[in-house]
Amino acid sequence: MKRHILLLLLICTNTIIAQHDSITKTKETDSTKHESKFDKFNKKAEAFFKKFPVPIYSHNPEAGNIYGFTKFNLLALSKKDTISKPSKLSEVFTLSSKGRINASISTELIFKENDRVVVAYINYQKQPDFIFGIGNDVKREDVEEIQLERIKFFGTYMFRFNKYYYVGVPINFSSYYNIETEPDSFLIQDNVTGLDGGISLGTGLAFSYDSRDNRYNPQQGAYIMTYIITNPKFLGSTYQFSRYEIDARKYFNPWLNHIVAIQATTSNTPGNTPFYELSMLGSDSQMRGYFRGAYRDHVLVDSQVEYRAPIWNIFGAAAWIGTGRVASAYEELSLDGWKLSYGAGLRIKVDSKNNTNLRIDFGFGPHNISGIYFGFAEAF
Repeated sequence: MKRHILLLLLICTNTIIAQHDSITKTKETDSTKHESKFDKFNKKAEAFFKKFPVPIYSHNPEAGNIYGFTKFNLLALSKKDTISKPSKLSEVFTLSSKGRINASISTELIFKENDRVVVAYINYQKQPDFIFGIGNDVKREDVEEIQLERIKFFGTYMFRFNKYYYVGVPINFSSYYNIETEPDSFLIQDNVTGLDGGISLGTGLAFSYDSRDNRYNPQQGAYIMTYIITNPKFLGSTYQFSRYEIDARKYFNPWLNHIVAIQATTSNTPGNTPFYELSMLGSDSQMRGYFRGAYRDHVLVDSQVEYRAPIWNIFGAAAWIGTGRVASAYEELSLDGWKLSYGAGLRIKVDSKNNTNLRIDFGFGPHNISGIYFGFAEAF
């Protein structure tokens, strides 16, 4: 009798398991059948972005039309390390209609369960550098075109000494050469430091606080990065000067997947600083719309607020407003002369696993200031 009951239970159990497997397979089949053409296309697009470089285009009045390719990958350095956040490796190569060449490789390597971080990039540029002058009150109509070539390497090895706190040693190397100006350039007339080019080689200390949940598309948390770097002549620098930088960011998630991001930065370059190493306003991530370095001086202060919102499926949007200015020293800062940056952009998720976006931004400022930017990960 007991054998018959046991046999009956086994039969019932096998029947239930078989029915469950059948239902599961049916659901999976139905899910596959009902997967939209858009979802299928999106999966293929994500696979493409992970393997192949992406053509990019941007524009600003000074550089003209900029064409090129970019590649962005997030990866785990060790399969055994399941705690560390993903590392980044990105490459960019661009050519502009006005003779600009730019080639960069940058990385953020995170390992040993987030206890070690290496942030580094190497860049080569051959380009016309457009400068309105040195100072905050220079006029756009006085813009000068200066030809130059540059090789730059910057790297920082960071050690975590507390849950969110890191300390590290930065290394800065840059070489500027083949600098050409007009015969009546203000650089010649004012005998500006750096006219003949030179080498900068320095090191110092770096401190950071990082509680972001995602380094490349933060939803919440905060980030503060501080650099103290000196470039002394005894290390090989042509000019002796220092650089101090602070970059502070905070992220809020007020509802659903809507994000409010705030950033404030400042830098100071005291010493016999060449014009190409001064603090510079404008870039593809700060004061968007302004050509980097059009406004430059020893001191820079800027800030921005950005609102990021989902639209539909993999698409999102962002809008920002920012302000900034340069000065010869902090005591020379005043309430007037602040530049305005504003704009909006499209976001397309290209890595759903790591919640990372492709961004296309349109930045503007008064008096026909404008720029188009194309890249991976958020601006800040």
